[in-house]
Amino acid sequence: QNSMVLSAAIFITLIGLIIYLHFVKIDQESLLVIGSLGIFFFKESTTFIEMGQVKDVVINEAIHMQKVIYYLCILLQDPRDPQGVSEVVPLFQSSKPRLDCLIEVYKSCQEILEQSKTAPQSS
Repeated sequence: QNSMVLSAAIFITLIGLIIYLHFVKIDQESLLVIGSLGIFFFKESTTFIEMGQVKDVVINEAIHMQKVIYYLCILLQDPRDPQGVSEVVPLFQSSKPRLDCLIEVYKSCQEILEQSKTAPQSS
């Protein structure tokens, strides 16, 4: 009797896992930052943002239901107002990496942005 219940539970779990894997698409997103050129963001298509348009890269937070979600954003500089932001471009919306992963990407982006902002001045 118990083995029949256990077998049915395992069978139902396997069927549920197969259905989940069939309907859930696993997305892959990549970010390539080249200080002298710009930022490439790869998802289903490639997005390029010229480095001159980038004001900053920040980690933003949002509250969804009962939890806080963190995501990386690129702030685009407003061409009419050098102090303003014209657009916020969120990254990694499908993959939703953990905060510790976002912090590593953020630090790398900040290093490259700092280098690209100081490089033209030293020329």
